[in-house]
Amino acid sequence: MSASFEVIIGLEVHVELKTASKLFCGCSTTFGAAPNSQTCPVCLGMPGVLPVLNQEAIRMACLSALALHCQVRPVSKFDRKQYFYPDLPKAYQISQYDQPLAEFGWVSVRPAGGDVKKVGIRRIHVEEDAGKLNHLGQRLGDAVGSLVDLNRAGVPLIEIVSEPDLRSAEEARLYLTELRATLSYLDVSDLRMEEGSMRCDANVSLRPVGYAGSVEDLPRVEIKNVNSIRNVQRGIEYEIERQRELLVHGERIVKETRGFDDATGQTYSQRSKEEANDYRYFPEPDLPPLVLDVSWIEDLRRNLPELPDAIRQSLVARGIPSKDAEVLVLDREAYEYWNAARSLYADERTLVNWMLSDVLRVLNLRNESFSQASVGPRALVELLTLIDQGTLSGRMAKEVLEAMFATQKSAADIVKERGLSQITDVAAVGAVVESVLTSHPAVVADYLSGKEKALAYLVGQVMKATRGQAKPDLVNRLLIEGIARESNPTR
Repeated sequence: MSASFEVIIGLEVHVELKTASKLFCGCSTTFGAAPNSQTCPVCLGMPGVLPVLNQEAIRMACLSALALHCQVRPVSKFDRKQYFYPDLPKAYQISQYDQPLAEFGWVSVRPAGGDVKKVGIRRIHVEEDAGKLNHLGQRLGDAVGSLVDLNRAGVPLIEIVSEPDLRSAEEARLYLTELRATLSYLDVSDLRMEEGSMRCDANVSLRPVGYAGSVEDLPRVEIKNVNSIRNVQRGIEYEIERQRELLVHGERIVKETRGFDDATGQTYSQRSKEEANDYRYFPEPDLPPLVLDVSWIEDLRRNLPELPDAIRQSLVARGIPSKDAEVLVLDREAYEYWNAARSLYADERTLVNWMLSDVLRVLNLRNESFSQASVGPRALVELLTLIDQGTLSGRMAKEVLEAMFATQKSAADIVKERGLSQITDVAAVGAVVESVLTSHPAVVADYLSGKEKALAYLVGQVMKATRGQAKPDLVNRLLIEGIARESNPTR
């Protein structure tokens, strides 16, 4: 990036709220139903029908705003945002404009090697979703037609609008990751970007270093409806370079809306960028102002669940390395798994190590999450207890863990079936050690001459002879004692 330009990024994130019914009618919000099977005269925009506000959607929206440090307005209102598009049956969207539900919040991001940075949230408003166009073709540009599915029309959304405080694609990724984690602890949304329940529009501008004007006056390019956090980052990275090249060559940045092609990693022009007055906002005549009791808002605030910042501090205070704590914090299912397991097992660091290495490795191979794990917290603790008791070595336990996932059997049952108990009998292990030392005099001589790796070879031979069942620390001790005796037989 040329030193003569600074990147300015703001994000608009649309989050579908996980209510059972839509924002203004009783239609189901279940994902994946047959096209146009979850509609009624209200969400189809038929004449004469009236919207009825979903109270649960407002509760979820307020929870989200409070968790993101926003000020919730006791009085807000709904507006009509008017535009024509095939997936918008009323030709207007019920949204909020000049009196949104909440304002002035923030999200903390943690750049690698840098200080914590607060990214401002300008506003959070409630609105209904539009329908969905299913394009007939592999890509939009190749489509020969589109089919309209209005199941999603009327699903409740919150739109979270950041301040233009982000300065890189990496900061944008961190912001979205933290935002998603925070909302996940509230359980207000599925947050599945691949299903459209969380979508992001990225606004990208470049300004000359030393620019004294308002950020709002810069030509802004919006990358619309990106479907993954990784693609938001890729789209911004491409857009930064595209704009830089134009500016370096003296060309003008056009204020426009662009799409992102994840196959090519490039943005492409869709249309000129709309302004607020293009939408002809006016107060929604069929809905009164939304008036919230201040005591109700404060009750929601008092009952917020534990959120990422507090969880980070708690984990680090417990001695969990900050890198591991970050993994747990950003994956609510992993944190809940760990939280359930730690109530049964005292060594929390060992628990984290097993979860984030061996358990996570098997889950990734099985394409499962911690909430789907067939080896639950209690089963993992039973396995770790067998290690502590000396029944299993760490290496044997890894084998048993994989078998637990494959068979859904307990660790104890697998150990019994396969005869995997660790050999701790000193005489039995000692006999194998003596045999190995007798069979490898050259390796013993290497060890005595200072080659430390020779001992590892001898350990490996003992473990091979005992099928990995000899207790490792016992093997090490007996080998060192046996070598000492052979090198000084008079002692």
